[in-house]
Amino acid sequence: MAETASKTVKQRYQEASYLKVSEAFELMGTGFTELNEDPGAQTTSKKYINDKSSTSSITSYEGEHGFTADQIPSEKVIKDLVSIGKERKTGADAEREFVRVDLDEKVEKLTVAQKQMVAISRALMSNAKLIIMDEPTTALTKKEVSALFKIILKLKEQGIAILFISHKLDEVFEISDRFTIFRDGELVATGSTKELDDKKFTYYMTGREFSDNIFVPKNVSDKPVFELKHLTLNGSFSDINLSLRRGEILGITGLLDSGRTELGLSMFGLKPADSGQIIKDGKEIKLTSPREAIANSIGYVPEDRLSEGLFLTQSIGDNIIISEIDKLKKKNGQFDLKKRDEEIEKWVKELEIKTKNPNNPATTLSGGNQQRIVLAKWLACNLDVLILNGPTVGVDIGSKHDIHMVLQRLANQGLGVIIISDDLPEVIQNCSRVLVIKNGKIKSEYDTQNVSEQMIIDDMM
Repeated sequence: MAETASKTVKQRYQEASYLKVSEAFELMGTGFTELNEDPGAQTTSKKYINDKSSTSSITSYEGEHGFTADQIPSEKVIKDLVSIGKERKTGADAEREFVRVDLDEKVEKLTVAQKQMVAISRALMSNAKLIIMDEPTTALTKKEVSALFKIILKLKEQGIAILFISHKLDEVFEISDRFTIFRDGELVATGSTKELDDKKFTYYMTGREFSDNIFVPKNVSDKPVFELKHLTLNGSFSDINLSLRRGEILGITGLLDSGRTELGLSMFGLKPADSGQIIKDGKEIKLTSPREAIANSIGYVPEDRLSEGLFLTQSIGDNIIISEIDKLKKKNGQFDLKKRDEEIEKWVKELEIKTKNPNNPATTLSGGNQQRIVLAKWLACNLDVLILNGPTVGVDIGSKHDIHMVLQRLANQGLGVIIISDDLPEVIQNCSRVLVIKNGKIKSEYDTQNVSEQMIIDDMM
């Protein structure tokens, strides 16, 4: 009995769930993970309130573990749940935002976004009067960013100061009262956020003015270079059909866990599809490993460049030429050092990688320059198709613009490019078309000349 009671207490602490009540989050109690429309659902049910069901109203709520009203310390939560039941709301009308953390899970198994939330939670537990957040929203979805900003505003009300470090202008405008801008190690501007607009902010940060025109490809082929037909990976996505032409940049977007990342991995052979076809230049190919993808002139830039895209302790130069190392060997098998240096110099110059010495380790570079190394590594392979997952995550606005210019130039040279991103301005400005993925299926397709961010957001939710 004592053991059971101890386990219940542990569950209350470790598996606490929170419900959005008005503009705040309130503790619901142990095990309450979802609002379920199906009264007959088992405790392992994964059907959420915004999923379609055969019922027309909410008649019960079930969670992973039983709980009673005494485990809900918030009167607001109880009233909110009662009101949902009384009003018999379903679907999007009854949807609520949850923040849930499993304290028993190993950090290494968490997603990038989940790791970020753990780091933020750790800082919030310190009861500090000043909390410094260095790029806290990197890899977070819009929903997670919204939840974080609500927390920040709550801390502000409690008299806690927040130093918010970010290169994302929209977030700075939304959450900050005052700003200070640094460029090349020097303070260039400071004042009230209300005094600035996007263009002024960008200029102060970079010393440059950028165009926000939508990319229009110049030389798009008639026939597709890459196609997917009814591609399915059980549990991740199903019946995906798409085509990519040379000279085109295709965008793929969706919320976290929509299947977008898994689709990118399948197109590179990292998560082989269970069924469907992958077609390259009119011929069906099998991609069961990255080696097969590379052999078919397909490259992939991962979302997490630090752990998946770079050898951080190795030199900048070695990271650049790693993909073409076999090409740099002489007939006798020896490494051609002169050719190596020429190749490194070529890509450092072409991609404007800011380094005084390419023999320095990759860790000495900024995020933007590290991403250029990843690009250089793949471009050296003479690709036909380049897939990029979150190509500018954690990159400052200047480097972001430069990377976009590189991708547009490559597309105009005949490369087929796929950008997977939840950064909607990035997708709209750089892609000819955009596919919206929801729950593992393509929800919609848009010509970016005739679409707004809100239209895409509506399809994603």
